[in-house]
Amino acid sequence: MEPGDRMTDAFTPASVVIVAMEEEAAPFLDRADRVGDPLSRAHGMRRDLVIGGVPITLIRAGIGFANATAGAAYAYYTFGPDVPLISAGSAGGLAPGIEVGHVIVGSRYVNMNADATAFGYSLGQVPGMPADYAGDLALTRLALDTPHDETVHAGVIGSSEVFVTAPRALQFREQFPEVVAVDMESAAVAQFAHTHGQTFLSVRAISDLCAPDGTEFLTHLDGAAARSAAVVAAVVAVV
Repeated sequence: MEPGDRMTDAFTPASVVIVAMEEEAAPFLDRADRVGDPLSRAHGMRRDLVIGGVPITLIRAGIGFANATAGAAYAYYTFGPDVPLISAGSAGGLAPGIEVGHVIVGSRYVNMNADATAFGYSLGQVPGMPADYAGDLALTRLALDTPHDETVHAGVIGSSEVFVTAPRALQFREQFPEVVAVDMESAAVAQFAHTHGQTFLSVRAISDLCAPDGTEFLTHLDGAAARSAAVVAAVVAVV
């Protein structure tokens, strides 16, 4: 990786990668051949990278729905609708058979915060929106088939702005039996992409199994971030 430098103002990425935390940004910076000067954008941080000859914009947007949506909106209004959005980072494993270190590629995304069932909507459905959001089939297939060393599963990713520990996991498993992993951003970016006609994929590595507290997450965060980045790097190289 070369030191930060001023890339051209006309920098056009092949993809925009959105992460929540600096720990999730770090493995992309480590892989980069070039890293542009960091640009502060509201609460977030933008860095333009070149990885394996491919230009990528990395946005560290912050944790949660509002921050993730702001990052997606910035990407849309800066680069337009034709640049794919990829959400990367860590997630909690919710389904049987999902283990720490596995990488989940979203096939669909559901907002686990939403509850308008009193008006006839499905649990997880925002009024006026679909019950869930489909991931891009071509990007999903690339994430599953492009060579890398990670164990990858396609499945439903649910998002909630509550960090999921054991008691909440029991509730979510009952309410959303199709969800295999939970994070705090993917469904928000998926909704933005859906409403703006933008290609979207989330690639999340499992850092914890919704354990009683956050210790497991903190122990495995860096490893999960690296595994997610490995899969994303393989995808963006061939997009």
